Amino acid sequence: MPRPNRGPSLKWLKKREAFYLVWYEGGRERLRAAGTTDRGEAEEVLEDFLRERRRAEQPDRPRRSDQITIGDVLDLYGVEHAPHAADPARIGYAIAALIPFWAAKPVSFITKQSCRAYATERNRAPATVRRELATLRAALNFAVQERRLETAPFVLLPEKPEGKDRWLTRSEAARLLNAARTGRSDVRLYLPLFLVLALYTGARKEAILSLRWPQVDLERGLIDFSGGRVTNKRKGKRRLSRKLTLFLRLARRRGSELGFVVHDKGQRIKDIGDATNGSFGGACKRAGITGVTPHTLRHTCGTWLAQSGVALHQISGWLDHSDTRTTMLYAHHHPDYQGDAARAIDRH
Repeated sequence: MPRPNRGPSLKWLKKREAFYLVWYEGGRERLRAAGTTDRGEAEEVLEDFLRERRRAEQPDRPRRSDQITIGDVLDLYGVEHAPHAADPARIGYAIAALIPFWAAKPVSFITKQSCRAYATERNRAPATVRRELATLRAALNFAVQERRLETAPFVLLPEKPEGKDRWLTRSEAARLLNAARTGRSDVRLYLPLFLVLALYTGARKEAILSLRWPQVDLERGLIDFSGGRVTNKRKGKRRLSRKLTLFLRLARRRGSELGFVVHDKGQRIKDIGDATNGSFGGACKRAGITGVTPHTLRHTCGTWLAQSGVALHQISGWLDHSDTRTTMLYAHHHPDYQGDAARAIDRH
């Protein structure tokens, strides 16, 4: 009868004056030199050998949450998923923020308490922490899909903050545009165009900064912010207004056929800034405007549309809202807001 397989073990061979790994396959003895005469080193070689055998026997078996670190999960998400996402830079920023607190810990460390501890240590706005923890949750789910992790633990996110109702009046927008035209010479070439695109199309900041000229059809009067891709943010097509077409025709003379529409000497602008930093922040300071971000321009576009009497379902389509509740933020700006209710009361 063949010998029962007891698994690999260490054996000292006197003739060769060295340790060997010994195991049996099909009743036959197998040997492999450990490459050392020190027993401690030989045991480490045996451990490595056993680990490799387990991987070879179960190559696709997902690991338990206590067998893989959060850093490995984030690395997998950053390398395998982020390059193909609509906004890889945003994922990169979130991962960079998550690593100091989470990377060395096993996935089993993730609990409601540890998520709250992260929020406390991070000491950032709830919306920022929510985006970062949402990236952690997405990375865990991706690891499960890729069969690297058995199950994804629950990730507690801070409450979603209520939508801000800050928008620019037309006089504020005019002051901001004038301020953009009085900044540094390089900023004057791209910031006014960014502002006009944001106010006229309501597109998100990243959609505008990544827009290239092949996505702009001046003859048909269309902009395709999706670039031909279907994304979670539903960046879609916009019809060009007459004024925006004029701005774009002027800008087109300064750009290359394949280059970015909004650019700094041909290079993509990584970030336009916020109310206090960057070129956007500088223009806000010169215009005397506070409490705004580039996203405020998108909200301003929706507000102006509502004030002009545009139906809410058309605003939803224009801004590519995936949730009708988001569009309802603009309902009270509509000139006929609650008009049906008021007329019904009059009738009774």
